[in-house]
Amino acid sequence: MKMVNLDHISANPLLPEVQNAMIEAIRMNYGNPSSQHKAGEQAAEALERARESVARLINCAVPKEVVFTSGGTESVNHALKGLALANRDKGKHILTSNIEHNSVIRSLRRLKMMNYQVTSIPVDEYGRVNPDHVANAIRDETILVSIMHSNNEIGTIQPIEEIAQITKEKKVIFHVDAVDSVGVVPIDVQKLGVDALSFASNPFYGPTGVGGLYIRHGISIWPLLDGGVQENNKRAGAWNLIGIIGMGVAAELAMRDMDSRLAKMGKLREKLLQEMPNYIDEYYVNGHPEYSLPNLVSVSVKYIEGESIVLMLDDEDIAVSTRSACASGSLRASHVLLSIGLEYADAQGTLVITFGVDNTEEDIIRFLTVLKDTVKRLRDLSPLYHKAAQP
Repeated sequence: MKMVNLDHISANPLLPEVQNAMIEAIRMNYGNPSSQHKAGEQAAEALERARESVARLINCAVPKEVVFTSGGTESVNHALKGLALANRDKGKHILTSNIEHNSVIRSLRRLKMMNYQVTSIPVDEYGRVNPDHVANAIRDETILVSIMHSNNEIGTIQPIEEIAQITKEKKVIFHVDAVDSVGVVPIDVQKLGVDALSFASNPFYGPTGVGGLYIRHGISIWPLLDGGVQENNKRAGAWNLIGIIGMGVAAELAMRDMDSRLAKMGKLREKLLQEMPNYIDEYYVNGHPEYSLPNLVSVSVKYIEGESIVLMLDDEDIAVSTRSACASGSLRASHVLLSIGLEYADAQGTLVITFGVDNTEEDIIRFLTVLKDTVKRLRDLSPLYHKAAQP
């Protein structure tokens, strides 16, 4: 039976064109881009071609403003810690939201150990930040605001342009975690007006272990890694050239196919939301109905645990998740779902369904058919369900 992958936010398959480009790069046996000989020059040319492709994907006018990293986590860590350390003489206050990814939360926790102060801004029932709350929370000593572009658990997209206008007026640096947005929806750093933006390769079908950090020219940032002078002295260490080449090709494909991918993801999302009431009852759809990622649906099914659903679906060769892959295995309810007002039990019954270019409408129907039987079996065993059913 065909495996149905509805967990694309955890891992995307490499596109054939990306695979072929990386295999060819291995065969080229490139040298080190830092080396001065011909092999090094060829490697440096390949590196810069990939940088230009990635820069075009986010409409970065100066490719050197893109720093290659080992992935989204490093990009976020580099941005938050590097910007905080570089601007510590101006103040030690940072603003964020209370639905950020763990890479943001734990980076800020580390900075708090270094006497930085962090203010977390609440969100509404859809997971949206109110820009006015950002404006009101900025102090004289505020040096950095970090708000994610889209949430990886509920899909909500934030009003980044409005927040950027506020930070610009107040002369505060604005970082955006766009790991789950770049290559999935159009991202234009010029239009958004951000100062720094973190992203990764795998959400747009590039290799894992490769990412990028956009840092606007003129913004001071400390290197997270000390050593050589690679990446314009912003990120020491030898490049993952094969991975970066793959990321460059994936970026070109994302630009070429953006419209068709958006249309397909939108149809799959609409199909799922329209058909779901025909298969299960008593559930919530989380996230904003309009400002949301087209490839993600978050559903909280009452009276049962999401992890049990995931395991039973996996037995039928259907892959979904309950939350961020970086937080899977935790027994605690998602801080994102609790922040939008869900009860603890309902938060524990949440599924995150994410689509990819390989999915079809038939996959949606098969998922719902198996989900219907799974929910029935689990509710038959659920004391919460039977208690709720009592008159």
